[in-house]
Amino acid sequence: MTGVGVLPAQEIETLVTGGAILSDTPLAEGQVQPASLDLRLGHVAYRVRASFLPGTGHSVAERLADFEMHRIDLSGGAVLEKGCVYVVPLLESLDLPSDIQAVANAKSSTGRLDLLTRAITDGGVEFDRVPNGYRGPLYAEICPRSFSVLVRPGQRLNQVRFRRGQSVLEDDELAALHDTVGLVKGGPAVISQGLGFSVDLRPTADSLVGFRAKPHTGVIDLDRIGAYDPAEFWEELRTDRGRIILDPGAFYILVSRESVHIPPDFAAEMAPYLAMVGEFRVHYAGFFDPGFGHDAAGGAGSKGVLEVRCHEAPFALEHGQVVGRLVYERMAERPRTLYGAGIASNYQGQGLKLSKHFRADQAATA
Repeated sequence: MTGVGVLPAQEIETLVTGGAILSDTPLAEGQVQPASLDLRLGHVAYRVRASFLPGTGHSVAERLADFEMHRIDLSGGAVLEKGCVYVVPLLESLDLPSDIQAVANAKSSTGRLDLLTRAITDGGVEFDRVPNGYRGPLYAEICPRSFSVLVRPGQRLNQVRFRRGQSVLEDDELAALHDTVGLVKGGPAVISQGLGFSVDLRPTADSLVGFRAKPHTGVIDLDRIGAYDPAEFWEELRTDRGRIILDPGAFYILVSRESVHIPPDFAAEMAPYLAMVGEFRVHYAGFFDPGFGHDAAGGAGSKGVLEVRCHEAPFALEHGQVVGRLVYERMAERPRTLYGAGIASNYQGQGLKLSKHFRADQAATA
């Protein structure tokens, strides 16, 4: 058994063989990532009238009886419509040891489609949190915000990390790690309850700084990779002043000014910065795996893509404004494979980049 921290791929596989992670369908190739497990959609979706948490002592199945409007067979593929809420039983269930807890999050491509996806457990009082020793099924709540999507059983919209104990780095530990290996390049290391990162809106030759989702588009088939013309779904954002105005209710893809480095013995999670910084939210739609932005020479860094939604009032976002933070944790053991090293890692070395569903030759990757 390894020590305290986030469990690496090799120990996740031990949880599978030991019966702590269960599924009637064998795990698919690539489902176990360096520090997480991709979760797969099951065969039915429940259209519900409201998002909900089951609460202590109640199962998701019980609450579905209160909220279900109708159910949809996903076997042949089905469209989940923009603005609707669905609950989908996942193919995986858990029987965790008493010393292991888990946290879920949307995968990067899911977040870049503004596809709100959260894990629910029986007795759950928080989304995306699985308590120590949890035994029971897992569900995904899915709410397409910008685009309707075509889904099928087995697709992976969210992922789960397992951890033993608490291993989040305090600010002084994070500062020491930055001094040793360099966690950020292209900007100062802003360390306050994590590593702060800011938005890149500096004027460039073509002045392109981001994308805004169009309000009326077609359906995106989540199995079609590199298939869609970005111009059909996104408006390009350009500025020659280092500033953009966020519109209430709109969804944006922007990029961080800094290049981020996750050393092999650590993992990180994107988190909100402070509610007081403005009328917007940077979605924390993904985990940063060990090895993100890492190379043999050290920390070259990769940009962080920012999924931004504006709230009640228009807001002026300025170049270099701090909009989010990365919370670093220790790995219980170094993963046998790192992000971007011999595995299908879509976003290593990325710049401003849409999800993998869009043709890269027609979208900026600066």
